[in-house]
Amino acid sequence: LLTERTGAVLKITANRPEVLNAQSRILLEELDDAFLRAVDDEAVRVIILAGAGKHFSAGHDLGSPQEMADQKKTPLEPGFKGEYRRLWERFFENTMRWRDLPKPTIAQVQGYCIMGGLMIASACDLIVASEDAQFADRAVKWGGAHVQYFSMPWEIGPRKAKEYLFTGEFIGAAEAEKLGLVNRVVPRARLEEERMKLAQQIGERDPFALKFAKASVNEMQNAQS
Repeated sequence: LLTERTGAVLKITANRPEVLNAQSRILLEELDDAFLRAVDDEAVRVIILAGAGKHFSAGHDLGSPQEMADQKKTPLEPGFKGEYRRLWERFFENTMRWRDLPKPTIAQVQGYCIMGGLMIASACDLIVASEDAQFADRAVKWGGAHVQYFSMPWEIGPRKAKEYLFTGEFIGAAEAEKLGLVNRVVPRARLEEERMKLAQQIGERDPFALKFAKASVNEMQNAQS
């Protein structure tokens, strides 16, 4: 990860562009640590999540040399239990924790934002995307089911969520904004600038008020199950 603080805004960047910022165990654990440190830092009022290079994230790391070497060093307990525990801890439990951080979070998305990339972006409070951003969930297309954070029905509605799950098609940036998955779409060259403007505007608000506004909306979703 790379971290950079500008005033009250902390930017956390996944820095694995050679594998399209695929999310290895190490990256996810470092991201969890970075988020929790940001929460404890009173100088930070807004947290940005970004991805280095051309793409935000192509999802879970399914086999990079680094991930395969790490799996040999940290093997799972055998059987279904070990696999289920891995999925639960890496792709649900920690993402729920990030979703409920007491500070506003903004995903800065460009290029591919698919599978695990969409998971962590949608766990953020806001998404600012470049015009070339593309979103997709391929779980059904690949014949699998979710054991991870999944909020698409709340983002775009049940009927559209079913359509994109059933087909596995990409959702372009303009369509994502229309559906409510994305807050703002901007030219790629202005993505950093426009995201910073929004973050700084939010950072001027009272932290206590921001915390409870976020908690109120999240609790509304919780009540809907």
